[in-house]
Amino acid sequence: MARGTAEKMRPDASDKTEELMAATAATAKKQAKSGSDARKSALPTRVDAPAPTNFTKEQELDAYRRMLLIRRFEEKAGQLYGMGFIGGFCHLYIGQEAVVVGMKMCLIDGDQVITGYRDHGHMLACGMDPAGVMAELTGRRGGLSKGKGGSMHMFSKAKHFYGGHGIVGAQVSLGTGLAFSNHYRGNGNVALAYFGDGAANQGQVYESFNMAELWKLPVVYVIENNRYAMGTSVARSSAQTDFSQRGASFNIPGMQVDGMDVRAVQSAGAHAVKWCRDGKGPFILEMQTYRYRGHSMSDPAKYRSKDEVQKMREEHDPIEQVRARLIKQKWASEDELKTIDKDIRDVVGKAADFAQNDPEPDAAELWTDIVH
Repeated sequence: MARGTAEKMRPDASDKTEELMAATAATAKKQAKSGSDARKSALPTRVDAPAPTNFTKEQELDAYRRMLLIRRFEEKAGQLYGMGFIGGFCHLYIGQEAVVVGMKMCLIDGDQVITGYRDHGHMLACGMDPAGVMAELTGRRGGLSKGKGGSMHMFSKAKHFYGGHGIVGAQVSLGTGLAFSNHYRGNGNVALAYFGDGAANQGQVYESFNMAELWKLPVVYVIENNRYAMGTSVARSSAQTDFSQRGASFNIPGMQVDGMDVRAVQSAGAHAVKWCRDGKGPFILEMQTYRYRGHSMSDPAKYRSKDEVQKMREEHDPIEQVRARLIKQKWASEDELKTIDKDIRDVVGKAADFAQNDPEPDAAELWTDIVH
């Protein structure tokens, strides 16, 4: 009797279980649809870049000097590398000068900058001493890391520059941490985390995006898309080549910017920095730029034609654009611009002389700055 009763009960229990499972599935489906609809409505569209800023005479001249300093410094670094004074890796920033100069124009004291290994231009834009930067490249005592860091590892607490990092994409997580410190302290500062189109495919980038948007951290992610990463076209290596939308799944707004026009960079940068400073969370800027040299000094850059590089130089060079505007507006003559160039070459020449003649670090330096 008990057995028969149990057998009769089984179908009823099974029916109830199936009903419960069906109801649970329906609820989950409804919730998923609701969540999906909410996410779709919240997903940002690509933000249109504002019009380039109309620079004053002083702004144009300042941008010209800063970009030209980076250009002449990098040209000299390339020469010293060829002469054997600089060893190891050396990644030059020639062609991309408008990005760091335009972004620096948007910052206030206390805002932080962090980048990867193509970092000499960022250091100079932050106001770090050219002699100290060059001496670090040659591994000398007067280098900004005492000759122990080399090209990819220089820092300046005074200038709020946090490196210079040799590991691809590592600076994105660290830059997010800098933004967290600003958020925690409530100091109103913004962190700029620079990285390239190649590093944009790294996993830690998206972990950082998630955290930054979740906590509304004041960080501008500046993706310097120079089109070739370490030597492969973005069209062949990236499924999503609109890098401004790499944060779309995290609801992070993004903007594509003409990274060869310093005025466009400054205008877009001001928008992004204000967004962050207003407490709205992170912002992504894709700087569409171009490097004239190979990935590093050892890269022959055979993956692109010489005609392509020459076309970019002739039609889009960031420094020549400013030079042309200065002359057109009659804000500077050819002779005056030549004088500026001579003065900058003198600064770079003195930095190179110092970097070649300063003593190497004492062997005892191997034991300093080590955390036990």
